[in-house]
Amino acid sequence: MSNDDDEAYLAAVEAMLTAEGMAEAAELLRTAETEVVETGFDNWNGGTRLYTVFLGIDPAEYGRLGSKRDTLQEQISARVRAVFERDDNTGFSAAIRPRIRARPDWRTAPATLTRRARRNIIDGIKVDGVSWMGALSDVEFLQRLWDLKALPSTDDRFDDAAGDIWQHRFNNDDWEDDWIFEDQRFNLIDGSADRFLAFLAEMVHPVVRPDRNQALEIVRNFNDQLRPEGWALVEIEKIAGRPRFVAKAIADMGGRAVMRAKSVADALDAAWMQKEIERVENAIERDPALAIGTAKELVESCCKSVLTKRGVTYSSSADLPALTKLVAKELGLVPEDITDAKRGAETIKLILRNLAALTQYLAELRGLYGSGHGRDGRHRGLQPRHARLAVGAAVSFIDFVTETFRERQLRDTAADSARTADASAIS
Repeated sequence: MSNDDDEAYLAAVEAMLTAEGMAEAAELLRTAETEVVETGFDNWNGGTRLYTVFLGIDPAEYGRLGSKRDTLQEQISARVRAVFERDDNTGFSAAIRPRIRARPDWRTAPATLTRRARRNIIDGIKVDGVSWMGALSDVEFLQRLWDLKALPSTDDRFDDAAGDIWQHRFNNDDWEDDWIFEDQRFNLIDGSADRFLAFLAEMVHPVVRPDRNQALEIVRNFNDQLRPEGWALVEIEKIAGRPRFVAKAIADMGGRAVMRAKSVADALDAAWMQKEIERVENAIERDPALAIGTAKELVESCCKSVLTKRGVTYSSSADLPALTKLVAKELGLVPEDITDAKRGAETIKLILRNLAALTQYLAELRGLYGSGHGRDGRHRGLQPRHARLAVGAAVSFIDFVTETFRERQLRDTAADSARTADASAIS
C-alpha cells in the first residue's frame, strides 16, 4: 500500500473508534505519528505477512497512560484489523510506542518550582474557593494525569487509589474538598515540578473548566506566582472556542521579533544591544515594566550604533526623539525623492513618518509605565501583552533602520569603488 492508502485506512479506523464512543483511542490515533511496517511472516496455512501500525506518542504521555495503554492498543488493533486486512495473506495489529526525538536539554536538571510558590498557589485556590476538579469528579479529573489503578489505596477495603477516592469522596463524602494537596500519593507540594505544573494546566482545561472567563482568571492568578519562578501557563490551542493551556519555561518563550533583534545587534556589532535583548527576553513575562523600559533602550542603542558607524556626532545628552531625527536624516528614512506623481507616495511617506514617530511614543510609554520611575501606592502596571506590544514596536523600528543602514552602506561602498576605478583610469 502507498502512504496515501495508509492515511485513508487510518481515517476509517478513526471514524470507527469515534462512532463506537472510544474517544480517547480516536484522539490518540489522530495525534500519533503513524508508520505501517512489515514486522514478520507466519508460515502457517500458506504464509501470512504480518504488519504493525506503530503509533508514536509523546514519551510523557506514553508514561501517563500506564496500564491504560493495553486497552487503547487493543481497541485500535481490532479496528485496524477490520480495515486493513483484505485477505488471509496479511495480518495487522497496532502498537503504541514513545516517539523518539532528539532533545539536547535532556541531561539538564528537571523543572524546579519552590515549595513556597506551590504553597502560595494552593493557598490561593483555597482562599478563592476554586474547585480543583472543576466540572469532573475527583476520579475523572485525576485519571487524566495519573494511572489510579497503579497507585495504592489508603483504605484496606480497596485495591487501588481509584477505589478509595470514590469511596471517600462520592460514597461516604468524608474527605475535605482539598484533600488532594496533602495526599502523599500525589505529592503535589514536594514532588515533581512537571507534575505540579501539569496539574495546574489540567485545572483550566476546557473539559474541566468550561467557563472561559473563570479559567482565564485562574490562569492570571497562577501566573502571578509562576512568573517569578520562571514559568507561565500559556495558551497553545482552542477547544470549542476555549483556550487550552500548558506550562512553559519563560526562557523558552522568546518570539520571532526578539530573534530578529538579535540579528540586528549582530549586524551592528553592538554588544550592549545583545545584553538589552537578553533583558527583554527575561522581562516580558516576569517584569513587563522593565521590558517596556528596555524596549526604549533598544531603540536608543540602535540609533547610537548607526550614527557612530556613519560618523555622525551627537550630544551625550540627546534624548530619543533627537537621536531618531538624526538617524532619519542620515539614512533618509523619509526620503524627499518620493514624488507626488508616484502611486501611493503619500501613504509611503505617512508610514515612514509614523515609524520614526513611534520611538517618541515608546519614550512616553516608558515614562508612564516603564521601569526607572517611582510610583504611588495606587499605581497598577501594565500586563505582559502590553510589554510584547512595546517590544514588537521597538523591534519593527530597529529592523527597518538596520535594513536601511545596510542598504546605505552597500551604496556607499559601490560609490567608493566607482570613484577608485575612475581615478585609476584617469591616472
